[in-house]
This record gives sequence, structure tokens and C-alpha cells, in this order.
Amino acid sequence: MNYPGYPPAGGYPPAAPGSNPWGGAAYPPTNPPPIGLDNVAGYASQFNPSHMAGMASNLAGTFGGTNAPQSIYPSTPGGYPSVPPGGFGQPPSGQQPSYGVYPPPGGNPPSGMPPYSGFPGGPVPGQPTPPPGQQPMSCPGQPPAFYAGQQPMPNYPPGPAVNPSYPAATGPTVFPVTHGNRGTITDAPGFDPLKDAEVLRKAMKGLGTDEQAIIDCLGSRSNKQRQQILLSFKTAYGKDLIKDLKSELSGNFERTILAMMKTPVMFDAYEIKEAIKGVGTDENCLIEILASRSNEHIQELSRVYKAEFKKTLEEAIKSDTSGHFQRLLISLSQGNRDESTNVDMSLVQKDVQELYAAGENRLGTDESKFNAILCARSRAHLRAVFSEYQRMCNRDIEKSICREMSGDLEKGMLAVVKCLKNTPAFFAERLQKAMKGAGTKDRTLIRIMVSRSEVDLLDIRAEYKRMYGRSLYTDITGDTSGDYRKILLKLCGGND
Repeated sequence: MNYPGYPPAGGYPPAAPGSNPWGGAAYPPTNPPPIGLDNVAGYASQFNPSHMAGMASNLAGTFGGTNAPQSIYPSTPGGYPSVPPGGFGQPPSGQQPSYGVYPPPGGNPPSGMPPYSGFPGGPVPGQPTPPPGQQPMSCPGQPPAFYAGQQPMPNYPPGPAVNPSYPAATGPTVFPVTHGNRGTITDAPGFDPLKDAEVLRKAMKGLGTDEQAIIDCLGSRSNKQRQQILLSFKTAYGKDLIKDLKSELSGNFERTILAMMKTPVMFDAYEIKEAIKGVGTDENCLIEILASRSNEHIQELSRVYKAEFKKTLEEAIKSDTSGHFQRLLISLSQGNRDESTNVDMSLVQKDVQELYAAGENRLGTDESKFNAILCARSRAHLRAVFSEYQRMCNRDIEKSICREMSGDLEKGMLAVVKCLKNTPAFFAERLQKAMKGAGTKDRTLIRIMVSRSEVDLLDIRAEYKRMYGRSLYTDITGDTSGDYRKILLKLCGGND
């Protein structure tokens, strides 16, 4: 079937108008239908040719291409427009300047209207444009820089950070090593405090005591749940559970159960009171508690100690210690360590030089300089200091402390350093010393097993196995007996 004018007389496809096979001046038509590219000229003015040339050069180098001279290819009639005055990166007359290849937020305002605000860090309307290389910059750990009159962007939660290796050339952001909830004791599911109170009542009622029922109940509940059991026991039976436990239990088993029934802060308060009571002082207990607890915990401990014993924690320390060791404990008892996670490497190097000058590089030791740096600086900062000290002085900070100090001050400074470096390893060493040799330091063993059971006892177990080649569970089994052993193994949570 034939249609008028089809097929065309000159064949198919029809030749383009003009003599040039690719189309002459008459092709494409002078009045083509609109296809949505009316603003191409406006977009072209936003591109920076030198930036695009650099991208092309990089791509050519990456993929093995070549940068061909422009003379190789003839120019095409009606091709690219000529470069406007000032280059493609310059905006048309009357348009607000824009950095980068995108127009400003909200586009350009209508004629006669004031310009819209720019991007964060960009020039502010009415302010002079900074010269190249002097754009506002932000340093690591510092808030973003803005020009006068510029509104900051809203804060968004930061992404996860990675600990950099030390030493570094710039000040990185370092986050302290935290293990989260790495305790062996957690909240028991389906917890019913009244039911547990009934179980404990039956375990202690009548002749004899069912110690295993007490171990199974209290050893499987978190400290918060045990406080609820105390209240429910008194509500249901009108009796004090602590008094009943004291009357039914004895020895180290009783001490462990009663320690578990105190809140963590209250337990520490009584341990410190016990450490400074009577003749002699348990300096190791004071060092362990004050060197390893958080700011918040120590501040609450000070309030509880004053309420419980009508004496401030600082007064108690002053009454039983002296000299630089007393100053160390008082500094730690303030609970005022810097908790920043930023590391300024220039300050790190300054602290390293001051520590070296206060110890290894002088006759005698400036203990106050060690005290000021080790008690006030942040955990992240001090980890960087220890690493940089090792690199610059070719000696571990602990060895320098051992060479420069002695007695309780040496033990206190070492405890601070070890806790900052690796808290679980510090407690693993304390546990091993408590069980090593003839006799067992039961107060130390009980205090660590109870106080760390909901914090990091899983990590302490792992460090113990790594450091001593045997499990904590095994050493507790071999060094204790009876119900005392059973409750400690229940807190331990398993063998490794």
C-alpha cells in the first residue's frame, strides 16, 4: 500500500539540508520545538573549566587515556559557546556568587531582591569574600568556623570513630576504650521480687539454711533487682532481709552475700571506711577504688560517704595518709578528670617533655608534675601520652615511675597508669595477687568479684587467661571452698 509522499523520492533516510553530510547551516532547524533545555546557558555559567579539565586529566591518567591536543580535531560549526568573560566559573551579571558547581540553597533571588544566604562556610551577604586559601577552616575536635552573621548548621550525631595509632602528626579524635556492658550478671528476665522474697524466706525459715537456694536466687539477679527484693521482703514479711541473712550465714560466704546486697556506691563507701579504720591502712584498697571508678561514681561516693559516716571522703583520706600519696588520693577523690575524647598532639608532646623533665631528666623527682598530669588529663589524652613517652624516651612510663618513686606513691601512680591503659588487665593482676601464695586476700577477692560483676568481669576473665595461661574460674576453684566458692563461681559466670 502506498501513501502520498512516502517513501521519499530521495531515498531513506532523507539527506540533511545543505551540502555538508553532517548538516549545514540549515540543520538543525532554526526554530526547533522546545525540549526543556532553555536554561542550558544559565547552567553552563556555573561550571569551572579548570576544575573540569583537572577531572578529565585525572580520569585519563587513571584509565590509561591520553590528553589529545585541541588541534587534532577540527572545530564543529555551531559547537560549544565561547568562554564568557572571567571564565565559566564566574556567575552572570547580577547573580549571587556560588562556590562549587551548584547554585546557592533556594536558587537565585528575583531581580531587585537581596541575595539568599550561602552554604555553611561560604561567604555571607554583605561580607567581603576571603582571598583564595583563606576560607574558614575547622580543626579536628574544634567547632566549625563561621563568618560573622552566618548561622551554624544544626548538630547531627557523629558517626563512629576509629582509634588512630600513635604518634600522629595531627590532633586526632580518640575515643576511650569501652566495653559496654561486659558483666557476667545482668537483669534476670521475668523478674518477680515478691516471688524471690518468698524463696529467700523459705530458704532461711526453720532449722537449717538452704544456702544453695540463696546462691541461685541472689547470684542470678542484678544489683538493681536485689534492691527491689529487699523492699519486697520487708513489705511481705515485715522483716529486714539483711538482718535475716546475717543471722543465717557466716564467714566469707556471708561477707560476699552482704556485699552483693549493697548498691555499688554504698559498697565502695564501706570498703573505704574499713580500709582506714583502726591501726594501719589498706592503701591498696584506697588506690584500687579511687583509680578505677568514673567521675560520676566518685562524686556520688563522696556524697554517700558524708551522709553515712558524717565525715567527708577527703577528711577521711587526710586523717590516715600523708605526703605525696595523700595528695594523689585527694586529687583522685575529686572525681574531676577531663572526660574529653579529643587529643591535641602538641599538648601530648608538651606533657611528655614535662614528665621526662620531672623524672628521668633531673636529680630527684617532681612528684607534683606527675600528679597534675596523671590525675587531671583525659583517658584518651593520657593513652597518647604513654605511647609518645615510650617513643620519645625509649622507656615505658611504668618503668620510669618505678625508677623515680617508691612505697605507696609508686603503687598509686602505677595503679592510675594501669587503669588508664587497660582496666581489665589491672583487675586481673589484682585478682592473681589476691590468690597467689599461701593464704588468700579474701576482702580483695570479694570486692573485685562483686564490684566488677556487672561492669567488665568478662573482659577481666579474658585478660586473666591471656596473662596467666589459666582461667580465673580454675584459680577460684583451687583457692576457695564450700558455699563461698559456689557464690564466687556464680559471679564468675563460667570457665574459659
